[in-house]
Amino acid sequence: MKVTLENIATVQAGYSFRSRLESVGTGAVAVIQMKDLTNANLVCCDDLARVDMEMPKAHHLVRPGDLIFRSRGLTSNSALLVDDPGVAVLAAPLLRIRITNNSILPEYLNWYISQLPARSYLASCAEGTALKMISKQSLENLEVFVPSMARQRLVVEMASLAAEEQRILKTLAEKRNNYISSTLLRLAQGE
Repeated sequence: MKVTLENIATVQAGYSFRSRLESVGTGAVAVIQMKDLTNANLVCCDDLARVDMEMPKAHHLVRPGDLIFRSRGLTSNSALLVDDPGVAVLAAPLLRIRITNNSILPEYLNWYISQLPARSYLASCAEGTALKMISKQSLENLEVFVPSMARQRLVVEMASLAAEEQRILKTLAEKRNNYISSTLLRLAQGE
């Protein structure tokens, strides 16, 4: 079944700070920024900026299971928030996607947003010349194919295994490259 994102999730704009974000190590509120989104489409909470500010309204807070969407820049993709960052907000221009329908897994939606049909749609909606931007409305209008929960789990598991395979192959290629280089260097040196 195909549905638009707005029928299965809410999209909330990130918190707009009035001035440059000044990180305070002991700040009460953590801030998720673009730099905290990994290439593996996950949110890394290890080094979040912390700020002193009034307690943000509940709709600005993030929680595990939320997807963080990069609405501006060269790549428009989402990252899944797995770890609990405590009291945390997103910095604009990030968008928070929170699933409201229990017929879809956050991990599946995160995977789906990075697939060709979603990427093509989002690219067609991008506005701007030098810096591309996806609007909240465009994201809400994204059509998502929602299979059964069993199929979603299968897709997520297979995607995870494929990513692990790629990581292992990359490591193997690097080790093979290092081995060949050191062997050739010894050969060149007459050993």
